[in-house]
Amino acid sequence: MQVIVNGEPLKVEPGISVLQLLKHLTLDPARVAVELDRHIIKAPEWPKTGLSEGSKVEIVQFVGGG
Repeated sequence: MQVIVNGEPLKVEPGISVLQLLKHLTLDPARVAVELDRHIIKAPEWPKTGLSEGSKVEIVQFVGGG
C-alpha cells in the first residue's frame, strides 16, 4: 500500500504500524515526533496505531548540537 511520508509517496506493507514505519525508515524512535493525518501521535501509541492506504505521516527528527 502507499502512504505519504514528509510529502513523499512510500510503499509499505499493509497493516504497518507507526513504530514499524520508523524502523523501516531506520529512524531512532527516541529522537522523533510523529503526526498522522494531522494528529500528533504519542510514542506509547505507535505500536498499536496502524497506517491506512493514503495515510499522511509527518516525522520530525530532533537534532542536538551546540
